Amino acid sequence: MRLAEIFERVVGPDAPIRFTAYDGSEAGPPGAENTLRVRTPVAVNYLAQSPNAVGLTRAYVSGHLDVEGDMYTALRSMARFALENDRAPGIGDLLRVARSVGWVKFVNRVAPPPQEMRQSRLTRLGWRHSKERDAEVIHHHYDVSNTFYAMVLGPSMAYTCAVFGDAEESLESAQFRKHDLVARKLGLESGMRLLDVGCGWGGMVMHAAREYGVKALGVTLSKQQAEWAAKRIAQEGLSDLAEVRHMDYRDVPDGHYDRISSIGLTEHVGADQLAPYFASLHDKLVPGGRLLNHCITRPRNDLRPLHPRGVINRYVFPDGELEGPGTIQTAMNDAGFEIRHQENLREHYALTLRRWGANLERNWDAAVAEVGEGTARVWRLYMAGCVLGFEMNVVQLHQILGVRLDGTEAHMPLRPDF
Repeated sequence: MRLAEIFERVVGPDAPIRFTAYDGSEAGPPGAENTLRVRTPVAVNYLAQSPNAVGLTRAYVSGHLDVEGDMYTALRSMARFALENDRAPGIGDLLRVARSVGWVKFVNRVAPPPQEMRQSRLTRLGWRHSKERDAEVIHHHYDVSNTFYAMVLGPSMAYTCAVFGDAEESLESAQFRKHDLVARKLGLESGMRLLDVGCGWGGMVMHAAREYGVKALGVTLSKQQAEWAAKRIAQEGLSDLAEVRHMDYRDVPDGHYDRISSIGLTEHVGADQLAPYFASLHDKLVPGGRLLNHCITRPRNDLRPLHPRGVINRYVFPDGELEGPGTIQTAMNDAGFEIRHQENLREHYALTLRRWGANLERNWDAAVAEVGEGTARVWRLYMAGCVLGFEMNVVQLHQILGVRLDGTEAHMPLRPDF
């Protein structure tokens, strides 16, 4: 059985994507927007050993399989086709496929590409979300290259969901709008002390200092982020107000801050650590202080927070866990926060990821030269898949505002002014 016939048996003869293979076989509509090209037998090894998204990812990242045309369009068309057809190959189909491929493809293991974080490596670092293990997974994702991140994120160096006034707004303007929305929800005023946990490249810290006269401290587990932020703070003349440190948020002293922003950190905390996480942030605030928690969420609270064998955990965010918005809000509430506001920015993250993906494609050759083709391929696939995830409501993005009460006083306006 030739590879194109296997493709049709597994996926279906009406798949909206062209298929070509090194054995000369072809399938699918000739005029399709996208072509799936199996370049070498190694791709078949990967798919035989992991006949799912992991196998496809390994083959694509290692360059043994190509997707010609726009990645997002390919993923969207295949996702819609799968939803509409709900076709699964029968046991007879699978046995014929196995015989045709050859059992040796299942037995002769091929090592995953080096961009994959192996579970065995994480296990050697201790329990999930221990300080040492958290530091390693943050290093894996964030210490890729500041130059590479600048190509993808643009001048703002903001690696979190932007907030758009409309779909045509520029990424830079939308990132400024996001930082300002956080500032207004927190009610920042000159002379306040802000702690930004998981501060990235210091965007929120610099915004608070520059626009509101706030004395702001950011902390990150990424050494490269901290070094970049320190240089940018000095260049902007904000050193009297803004600082970014390479440290764990758990090591920040308690009871000193009027406001805390957590923008994109909760995804790394873990379900079992939510209670101590929010309790720690509660303890770091003065009475009447506010916390704005901004994080990716699942659309329901009863969905699994962690897929340790999935593509995202293997290639992008090892140990990442996503909770439902109700779970996050309950954890904040039980830690002592009075919840004052919540909103879902799901559509905004899809727009943000589109902008990042366009930046990557525009700088593709330079990005490959900086980090290698395998890593660049991970990012192309990851961002296109995440656009689809937010559009299809697989994931969401919630901002939740909480207050540490001053006795019974929240010190909030009667109606929000943001």
